[in-house]
Amino acid sequence: MPVAQIMQCDYFDAGECRSCALMGSTYREQLADKQRRCTEALRLFAPDLVWEEPFPSRTEGFRNKAKLVVGGTREDPTVGILDRDGAGVDLRHCGLYEAGLAGVVAQVPDLIGRLGLVPYDVARRSGELKHVLVTHSPDRELMLRFVLRSPGQVGRIRRGLPELLERLPGLRVVSVNLQPVHAAVLEGAEEIVLSESQELPMQVNDVRLRLRTRSFFQTNTSVAAGLYRQARAWIDEVDPASLWDLYCGVGGFALHSVLRPDGSTRDVLGIEISAEAVESARSAAAELPGAARFETGDATTHLRGAPPGLVVVNPPRRGLGADLAGWLEASGTEHVLYSSCNVDSLARDLAAMPSLVPVHSRLFDMFPQTPHLEVLTLLHRA
Repeated sequence: MPVAQIMQCDYFDAGECRSCALMGSTYREQLADKQRRCTEALRLFAPDLVWEEPFPSRTEGFRNKAKLVVGGTREDPTVGILDRDGAGVDLRHCGLYEAGLAGVVAQVPDLIGRLGLVPYDVARRSGELKHVLVTHSPDRELMLRFVLRSPGQVGRIRRGLPELLERLPGLRVVSVNLQPVHAAVLEGAEEIVLSESQELPMQVNDVRLRLRTRSFFQTNTSVAAGLYRQARAWIDEVDPASLWDLYCGVGGFALHSVLRPDGSTRDVLGIEISAEAVESARSAAAELPGAARFETGDATTHLRGAPPGLVVVNPPRRGLGADLAGWLEASGTEHVLYSSCNVDSLARDLAAMPSLVPVHSRLFDMFPQTPHLEVLTLLHRA
């Protein structure tokens, strides 16, 4: 891939959006800097650790989801971000969206107008439509979510559903999320699904994941697929008979780990605090051989019984924390596969687990043009 490439963005050049903080540096420089950060963070715990080559991304056109803040007026809505004064900044032609998603985002302002939805005005605390959230699958299917302040305009969207389905081929899931709080919060607790289907299938490698409206999935499908392939390869190298996937989400790591190299299946258990994500994982597991199990619970309080041969952890940015890191250190499990989006919290957790030593690591660049990254590390008990 053209790692020397520099992405050009009219919005960035005009000072309208600075979300891509690394814009203007070559992709080769971006990858090298991220690799240095990861190497330095883990050097203390494994001075001789040999890193796999970084897994790169397309430098543009890689995002599978759009989180659009709605501004402007009903007659002239904007979708993108808000400026410091709370006014809408239209970014409908952002170059980060993958091809099938870019065309949909470009249509969103017109759809808002046709539905008669009133954008929320932050300064005046008036209006209804706060965000539009769009997810695009490898099969070119779509999930479309409208985040409203109150249920007052749900009827407009419900009545407009036939037109939405006609204008957006591949539209599979349509919902309304209610977020009544005047705060910088993306979505609320109540979701109203308007479409017949509640799930968006996401084909990733040979696993068909399923996303419900509030299920988390990585923003970069092709790099996520590479992450899961690498995880499967390292798990197969260790070949545990049993595996726990903590913070399992919709089951990406767990479901990629069900089959063993000889064709038999592993005893796989996934734990996730989101009941909706667990339902998604169970739905996907039903299509695969074996009997992967998924339970709703907090990773730090749901541990019981003898530890498995390998534990997968994919925590939020804050990391595992003292309780879970302490349990893993004392558990006797021989292997831990740690997927981290924050090398600083990863380093803190490794310090709390001195018996578990990194033996393989690889950087996965989920977010080109930004400092964000994902690093996968396999730990063996010393």
